[in-house]
Amino acid sequence: MGILDIFTQRATPFGRRPPAAVEIAPEGVLAAALSSPGEAPAVSFVALPPGTLIPGIAETNLLAPEAVAAALRSALDQVSPRSRSVTLVIPDTAARVFVLDFDSLPARLTEALPVLRFRLRKVAPFDVDQSAVSYQVLSQEKHSVKVLATVMPLTNLHEYESAVRAAGYEPGVVLPSALAVLAAANVVEPILAVNLTGVSLTTAIAAGNDLLLYRTLDLPTEPNSRLVEIQRGIAVAAAYYEDRLGVRPAQLHFAGSVDAEDLARTLTETHLPMVELAPASIVGAMTARGPVGFAGVTGALAGAA
Repeated sequence: MGILDIFTQRATPFGRRPPAAVEIAPEGVLAAALSSPGEAPAVSFVALPPGTLIPGIAETNLLAPEAVAAALRSALDQVSPRSRSVTLVIPDTAARVFVLDFDSLPARLTEALPVLRFRLRKVAPFDVDQSAVSYQVLSQEKHSVKVLATVMPLTNLHEYESAVRAAGYEPGVVLPSALAVLAAANVVEPILAVNLTGVSLTTAIAAGNDLLLYRTLDLPTEPNSRLVEIQRGIAVAAAYYEDRLGVRPAQLHFAGSVDAEDLARTLTETHLPMVELAPASIVGAMTARGPVGFAGVTGALAGAA
């Protein structure tokens, strides 16, 4: 499915995304770059000290921006990007993503954004007027328009962008991790997808270019409570899948900082076979693998120049 680029600073030729991507997560920085179209990307991971990055909304995320910039520089330099412009993948909890229905929506961006901001003020837990807003029309009929909208406080967006620039690169595109993960799926039939990290769980149901569900949960740090929230979140998404589509999901597509066997043991009650969205076998030259999964950067590179 197509992904939503929440912010574009500098377009690449023909509007395509840059040939390099980097994901910033609390665990570290994962960079990937294509040496030429069609080839497997080179990948590099650089760890971050605990507490360097605490993603959230309307609060400081990068508690040690110099350390984040250094990790970005090291990871990107190791994969030798063809350009200084990169796609930046941010934690899911640093932005909010909504699926919205409208009777109609103006075709012009300048006319559509005020309509979106008015609607987002009712659901976003922060000042939408001081935020970056981007959207993508998922489906459109005579009297209905379904939109995928992403909103992120400008102060938080500038934090992440500034770290990339301090590393010597340019944030050409910025998007949340789970949206990048969905681009890595590259399937037409409906799927139930999970992006699980150390701090959040995002569940999504994608059907071609449509998105039936997108939900991000902040996870508690206490292990038992965390386990309960993960199990409940996935069970709710699976039930919603069956309710909307009339069948149980055949598989659970997963990504994030999670081991397949560990996740399988966690989800013994769902009985869903699991498919890793971007296994390590799809990448090329790779430094020591860290805990951040490859699906985010893989999806960010889909359709790259």
